[in-house]
Amino acid sequence: MKKALGRGLDALLPSEGDEILQVETQRIFPNPNQPRKSFDEEALKQLAASVSEKGILQPIIVSRNGDGTFSLIAGERRWRAAHISGLNKVPCIVRDTKQDDSLEISLIENIQREDLNPIETAKAFQKLIDDFNLKQEEVAVKVGKERATVANYLRLLNLPSEIQDMVSQNKLSMGHARALLSVNDAQLQLEIAKNVIENNLSVRETEALSRPQLSSLSTDGEQKVETGKQEKKETPKDPHISDIEQELIKTLGTKVKINHKGKKGKIEIEYYSLDELNRLIDILKI
Repeated sequence: MKKALGRGLDALLPSEGDEILQVETQRIFPNPNQPRKSFDEEALKQLAASVSEKGILQPIIVSRNGDGTFSLIAGERRWRAAHISGLNKVPCIVRDTKQDDSLEISLIENIQREDLNPIETAKAFQKLIDDFNLKQEEVAVKVGKERATVANYLRLLNLPSEIQDMVSQNKLSMGHARALLSVNDAQLQLEIAKNVIENNLSVRETEALSRPQLSSLSTDGEQKVETGKQEKKETPKDPHISDIEQELIKTLGTKVKINHKGKKGKIEIEYYSLDELNRLIDILKI
């Protein structure tokens, strides 16, 4: 699998102009732009035990605040573990950096290590777009991801906050969340999400529940399908058309359906916000 690191590793290594110092842990403060909001307490305790025995093996990255204190850019888990273990000083790479560089480096460290949950990643991408006037393509380049990947994360922010919390708490996977995006009604999305958790449903089962023809769920969690119209049998799709469909989905980062009959047909491309519509227009103009 292709994994583009972009500026990733370079940003985390000492460079010309950086200082390497031992800094008191009490003089270091978390970066408000840190995209990661939740930390596994048990994992922190294990890291703290390692720090107590061996110290901090990889320096954390900080910037000066001008009042004798420092702001974290990368390495908050190590800094928190140092606090827990009672370590008075930690090795630091002191970097003179602007706010956008600081956020970018925080993103790079966390995303490359896959430490963020999907909602934290989505919000971090959105912050880059909002605060620094970046396009999705530019965000993708900065964090070393495919443009479609960035778009898929950002779509999660269209879900109700309750469902976003379920994803953050690992009650729902990103696959489950993406399936719920095909449901247009927020209340129905929430009902399906609760049903998925209660019955431990797979992503494929969630996709089945989220199909447009399902109008609601019954109280016992069973699918309730609209009646009155005879269900039509779907004609198996030409494998060649299916391959093209999948390529378009991968390229555009959204649902695509090709209806092909004889020598003609139509292509349906789904979008879920005006921003996503503008993104698709930009891609199709290329």
